[in-house]
Amino acid sequence: MRNLDVTTLRSFVAVADLGGVTKAAGFLHLTQSAVSMQLKRLEELIGVSLLDRSGRGIALTPAGEQLLGYARRMVSLNDEVIRRLTHDEFEGSITLGVPHDIVYPVIPRAMQQFAAAYPRIKVHLISSYTRALRGQFEKGECDLILTTEAETGAGAELLCTLPMAWIGAPGGATWRRRPFRFATGENCLFRTPSIRALDEAGIEWEMAVETTSERTVEATVSADLGVCAMIKGTEPPFLEVIEHGGALPDLGCQNINMYGAQAGKGDVIAYLADLLRAGFHPMRGNLELVTPKRMSAVGR
Repeated sequence: MRNLDVTTLRSFVAVADLGGVTKAAGFLHLTQSAVSMQLKRLEELIGVSLLDRSGRGIALTPAGEQLLGYARRMVSLNDEVIRRLTHDEFEGSITLGVPHDIVYPVIPRAMQQFAAAYPRIKVHLISSYTRALRGQFEKGECDLILTTEAETGAGAELLCTLPMAWIGAPGGATWRRRPFRFATGENCLFRTPSIRALDEAGIEWEMAVETTSERTVEATVSADLGVCAMIKGTEPPFLEVIEHGGALPDLGCQNINMYGAQAGKGDVIAYLADLLRAGFHPMRGNLELVTPKRMSAVGR
C-alpha cells in the first residue's frame, strides 16, 4: 500500500501554481532544496515524472496535470479537517512589498482592515523601490508586491493608471524659481523621465538633494527647498500637488501593478489582494469593507 504525503502534495501544488521551485520555496517558507526533495520523493512514490524540466521553466507533464486536481482537493480536505477538529485560528505571516511613494493613503488602511479580519496573521511590510521589489518577488521573498511602472508586464495585474504630478510644500514658491530645484532619490524610477521632461521643456534645473532616502526628499520638499514628482493622490498629507497652470511639463501617467495575486495562493492572500484592489481601483481615498472568505491552506 502506497500512501501519498500531504506535505509533498502541498509543495507540488505550490510549484505548479507559482511556476517554479524558487517562488514555491518562498511561499512555503522552505528551502529550495527541501521543495526539490519533496517533489523527487513524490515522483518516486508514484513512479511517474510529474514535471517537465527540459525547458527554461518548469511545466507539468500529462501525469502532473492529472495529479494536480487531486492534489488540490487532498490538501484542501486535510486543512479543513485540521481546522474543524482543532478550532485553531488561522495564523502565520504574509510579506507585502510596496514602493515608498504609494504607501499612502491605501496601505495603512488596508493593513488595519486585514489585521481586524485576521488578527493572528502578521503582515511584514517592505517599503522599497520597484526594481528591488521585483527582484525580491522573483526570489520568493515576498508574497504580494505592488509596483509603479509605465506598463503592465507579464504576470502583473493592473490596479489603476494615475497621472504623475509635481509635488511641493503647501503654498510653496520654489517651483517658480530658476534654476528649478528638483528633489529625487537616486534610485527613483521617476528620476530619469522627470529630468527628460524638464530638458524637453527647456527649463533650467539643478538637484536639490542627493540621497537614497525618500524621507530626505520629503523633508527637502516640505521645507520648500525643492520639488519632487509623485503619482497624484499618493502624496503625504504634509505636501500638495502644485497647480502650475502649464508652467511645468506634463509627466504622463504610471500604472500601479500587483504581482502575486494569482489563483491558488489561498484565501488569506486573496483577501489582502482584494483590499488593495478596493483601495487603488478606483483611487478614491477610502477602502470599502471586503468580507473575508473562508480560509484555506496559507500561512499555517
